[in-house]
Amino acid sequence: MSVSLYDIPLHRITGAEASLAGYRGKVLLIVNVASKCGLTPQYDALEKLYARFKDAGLVVAGFPANDFGGQEPGTDDEIQTFCRSTFGVDFPMFSKIAVTGPETHPLYKALIAAQPKATGNGRAALRENLNGFLQSKHNSTTNPEPGILWNFEKFLADRQGNVIARFSPEMVPDDPAIVSAIESALAKS
Repeated sequence: MSVSLYDIPLHRITGAEASLAGYRGKVLLIVNVASKCGLTPQYDALEKLYARFKDAGLVVAGFPANDFGGQEPGTDDEIQTFCRSTFGVDFPMFSKIAVTGPETHPLYKALIAAQPKATGNGRAALRENLNGFLQSKHNSTTNPEPGILWNFEKFLADRQGNVIARFSPEMVPDDPAIVSAIESALAKS
């Protein structure tokens, strides 16, 4: 990867300037999230995963995005309030960004470049369902190999900031494949 994940400027959901550099030496699970998506209940599993592994060095980092069906229309304050009050989210949340299209945030450009394809048994079926949804709503189709397929796509970075895995949106955070990948990354120094 030509750009270190740690060097990309970000903003916390509170508006404060930030980066991932403060998580150097930690395993990162980076997720594009949305509050009004059929997959939104994954917040609960993400929080449980964070609580389970944070003492071992896992950080879940949530990046709200309104790129898919307008499913994250709120302000950063509204998103933060929703996440905390509905799911008790304690993992780090960042300001809303674009994860697709011409305005794709540099973080997501770097993540996609490092792991161009996601794994997930239902990815083809999810894509087919999404194509049908988008055709009915917008009379258009999605790119057959989009950068980010939908909300709740997950990237796993090791303790050195290398992106080592990418998981499709339909894979729940506590899927055995994701948990195994996290445990393996945590076991390495």
